[in-house]
Amino acid sequence: MVIAGLVLAGLAALVHVYIFYLESFAWTGAQARRTFGTTAAEAGTMRELAFNQGFYNLFLAIAVFLGIALYAAGQPVVGATLVFTGAGSMAAAALVLLLSSPDKAAAALKQGLIPALGVIALAVGLVL
Repeated sequence: MVIAGLVLAGLAALVHVYIFYLESFAWTGAQARRTFGTTAAEAGTMRELAFNQGFYNLFLAIAVFLGIALYAAGQPVVGATLVFTGAGSMAAAALVLLLSSPDKAAAALKQGLIPALGVIALAVGLVL
């Protein structure tokens, strides 16, 4: 179960790296506007905010990747702590999105399901 949790958390981190790219570099492009449902004018207005938010996503992904690497390098406590912190924050952010904007339930599910499953699998694997 530990391996499954680490793999799921790693997949969630990859998704968040992609979100980082969309928010920080491709925000005003057609693909990002389609993904986030913004118009060109809205994207222009929110560009600085999206740029900053993208880096939050990147930093969460880095925490997960570093945690996986440390776990694999024989530092299971530090590694698992970083994975729990990064993936748990991803899942919590998705929950905040769902609660604050129920119309974005699909986005919250895409953002939060994989990291939540990773956290659960890792926790079960560590307990067993």
